[in-house]
Amino acid sequence: MKQPTKQFALCIENVGNEASLILGKVYRIIPDARAAKDDLVRIVDESGEDYLFDKSQFVFVDFPDAVRKKILAIEWAS
Repeated sequence: MKQPTKQFALCIENVGNEASLILGKVYRIIPDARAAKDDLVRIVDESGEDYLFDKSQFVFVDFPDAVRKKILAIEWAS
């Protein structure tokens, strides 16, 4: 299975989702091809669960491997 090119998204809009998304925070993306067809993205939000959000609420970002691994390690430790 091909890895997604972007694993993280920076929240730039949280109107209506203030309890679930923090502006300026980086969130992990869960690949979901079906959701992507509807301009949605599956994000692990503040509850620790994954939910669908409109992709316009995010800017998709890449990090160097060392940074990506540290972000994922922090997430798994929580």
